[in-house]
Amino acid sequence: MYSVSNKNANRGTIIDKTEMIDMDGFLMSSRNRSFQIGGSEIRQVKVVNKELAHPLVCKQVFKKYNRLIAILTELLVDDDDSGDNYREALNQIEKFRLEIKNKYRKFLKQKELEVMSKQLVALQREAKIRLMEIQRSYENSFHSGKRSK
Repeated sequence: MYSVSNKNANRGTIIDKTEMIDMDGFLMSSRNRSFQIGGSEIRQVKVVNKELAHPLVCKQVFKKYNRLIAILTELLVDDDDSGDNYREALNQIEKFRLEIKNKYRKFLKQKELEVMSKQLVALQREAKIRLMEIQRSYENSFHSGKRSK
């Protein structure tokens, strides 16, 4: 491992890999590209400074967020009588929330988290309402079918 630091004492020193794993930071990894530092091939970079990591994390998270919003609107607009689309939308929202909570929350600002949360809560509420409507109509048709027999 290679540490890049502004401190003169630690500038350009090679440190133990286990020491880097324990540090909190944003891991940037590249499958295809690598670069050479001090004769070592570097494929992963861990950004520990929150000020440096914030724009990188923001870009990555908002790209995922916009992709999620597009998927959710597609799922919610599509007419599905079984409710599978609404269940899938709820699962996608929960998955995204957990990923943000576990990976990126430390590097995002509270305002950015609130903006994403408000829109996701509105979409989640809409999906739950539509899913409940489908379940009620299914139950009503099931019960009315039993009565007519």
